[in-house]
Amino acid sequence: MVNMKPLLRHAMDNGYAVAAFNLVDFGTTKAMVEAAEELNAPVICQTSAKTIKYWSHKEIVSWVRTVAEEASVPVVLHLDHCKDIEMIEACAKSGWTSIMIDASEYPFEENLEMSKRVRDIAEKYNVGMEAELGQIMGVEDDMVVDEADSVLTDPEDAKKFCDALDLSAFACAVGTAHGFYKGEPQVDFDRIEAINKLTRTPMALHGGTGLSDETFAKAIARGSAKVNISTNLKHVFVESFIDYHKKNPDDFEPLRVIDAQYQACKNLFSGFIEKFGGKNQGAAFLSSLKEVA
Repeated sequence: MVNMKPLLRHAMDNGYAVAAFNLVDFGTTKAMVEAAEELNAPVICQTSAKTIKYWSHKEIVSWVRTVAEEASVPVVLHLDHCKDIEMIEACAKSGWTSIMIDASEYPFEENLEMSKRVRDIAEKYNVGMEAELGQIMGVEDDMVVDEADSVLTDPEDAKKFCDALDLSAFACAVGTAHGFYKGEPQVDFDRIEAINKLTRTPMALHGGTGLSDETFAKAIARGSAKVNISTNLKHVFVESFIDYHKKNPDDFEPLRVIDAQYQACKNLFSGFIEKFGGKNQGAAFLSSLKEVA
């Protein structure tokens, strides 16, 4: 398990992005790490606040540690979109290697002030940190941002924000959306490029489900070093389970159903890892750490 900060710096400097998937259970955790290992790629296992509330900190850390200890590739355990500072510190203390504060709904100064408090937590536990500026539209867990309420991130504000925080990853609104897209997404590539030139901070591209290969390539080329995939996984997780039972209505052996689900999720993870250029970057990153040491 590694800190997200040097990993995303390596990704940005080498023109690829690390795939970040929101885990559901132990099976999806194991599948994403196994997919990464087969491709010799780094991977980010993300957790939402509601997933932590359902399973508990202890449970989730045990899953990731179990699979990461046996893996030969870098694995990050990252807290995604959290507004609760107590939960953020609990995650950092429990073994997460990266934490995110999402105070994007507040005015700039209030957002920055909350993010600075989380910066102190990240430094205390020596973990990576992500923060967000601008309002990304769509549905993420229990957070809903209508298109009318979404606010694209201003590049100059982004520079002030990132300069004050020294982030591992910067989440910002550039036209992507959480959930499935209705119509063609209008991603502002010029804004992505402008923000990255000013901040020199690895960008976290939220709302990856439904974007085209061309969109991914353009965003990564302009500095997006972390790409989030959540909605796509939710659908494959449920649909693969249902599809197996439809094709095998008399099979009530749970392990065969679970394995069909596992393989479907693993294929999804492998596809995105390769698409984002992560293949064979696992060893390259670990070598870079040895050189620094």
